[in-house]
Amino acid sequence: MFQLEKHNTTVKREVLAGITTFLTMVYIIILNPAILAQAGVPSDQVFIATIISTVVGTLWMGLVANYPIAIAPGMGLNAFFTFSVVLASKGEISYMTAFASVFVAGIIFVILSLTPFREKLISAIPNNLKYSITAGIGLFIAFLGLRSSGIIVASDDANLITLGDLTSASALLTFFGLIFTVVLMVRRVPGAIFIGMLVTGIIAYFTGMLDMPKHLVAAPHLPEGILMWNPIDAFAEIIEYSLYGVVFSFILVTLFDTTGTMVGVAKQAGLLKEDGKLPRARKALLGDSIATTVGAMFGTSPNAAFVESSAGVAAGGRTGLTAVTVAVLFIVASLFGPLVGAVSGVAAITSPVLVIVGALMISSIKDVDWSSMDETLPVFLVMLIMPLTSSISTGIAFGFIAYPILKIAKGEWKKVHPLLYLFAILFIVQLVFL
Repeated sequence: MFQLEKHNTTVKREVLAGITTFLTMVYIIILNPAILAQAGVPSDQVFIATIISTVVGTLWMGLVANYPIAIAPGMGLNAFFTFSVVLASKGEISYMTAFASVFVAGIIFVILSLTPFREKLISAIPNNLKYSITAGIGLFIAFLGLRSSGIIVASDDANLITLGDLTSASALLTFFGLIFTVVLMVRRVPGAIFIGMLVTGIIAYFTGMLDMPKHLVAAPHLPEGILMWNPIDAFAEIIEYSLYGVVFSFILVTLFDTTGTMVGVAKQAGLLKEDGKLPRARKALLGDSIATTVGAMFGTSPNAAFVESSAGVAAGGRTGLTAVTVAVLFIVASLFGPLVGAVSGVAAITSPVLVIVGALMISSIKDVDWSSMDETLPVFLVMLIMPLTSSISTGIAFGFIAYPILKIAKGEWKKVHPLLYLFAILFIVQLVFL
């Protein structure tokens, strides 16, 4: 089924690779509830929704596409959901309405993945803008990590933000967790992020910052059941609250995140064709879109391919058996809801991970062409506006508006894909009128 001999691998190697991938990405079951809880979503709901969407997407990648790639709620997308959509509306948009936008984005994403349009959309966006989106999200979530731990705090109108009390228990534990985890990563210890959270959590417990639940294990449950299932109602909410830009941003970020990760991991595993194309591309690209739709139904933000899958590939994973192993381990993890709920409520445990993931994401700027201002300024605007406005969609909008304008000014308007002009007009309408 997995063609192990063809890929020169064994069952043992694939299972060990799956365990490695699981350990590097299991932090998402703690971090995702911690972030979405700030939007008012019950942590128990997010925890199980995270597991369900991860299992669905990852099993699809393993059983249908036969790739050693895991799917889970994407970092940055959960922050966008909470801070840019729900909290930025100041009470006008509930998390239920926000999930409607994720649900709609997932449905559109499935349709796009079934057609060649998804691949055309990817090629229409300049590489520099793609890199800037990833880097900007990295800065944004690192900023959230520093803010939630109290290392940076709100200041007066002149400075806006300033250093917090670096001697506070939360700040000190965050610094410890950050340094300890990065040391493990530098030493190439498998599961460094998970181990870092574990050790930081133990210290938090013995210093009174973490209250352990009476029961560490409990049967999985969804406190609010299925949140979203009717596409007509979901589309109606998008129209009522004019959330077109939100839906577009969800699609755009997931599009680049997943596609880039899939190509990168497949290349690392030696699975790309000689012409650089991804075998079974359409099957693989359906994984994140189906997981996003299912995740919205149960209560989590959009899903994407996890770059941590590269750790499993480095451990020898070459087929979908690696992904199936990851999915099985997430099912086992669903029993530890009470423990995850307690840990996700302590910012000092989760903040170091946000900073580390942010640092990993900003590394994409190494591929940016900085040689001319018409390329540099749009990239800079995306990266600058995202953390300053706490809005991923606003950062994308500024970059997508500036790029065609500067190309026209340079006399290179023919080099800009027509879709980019359309996106620029839509973003102007969103920023000015919506």
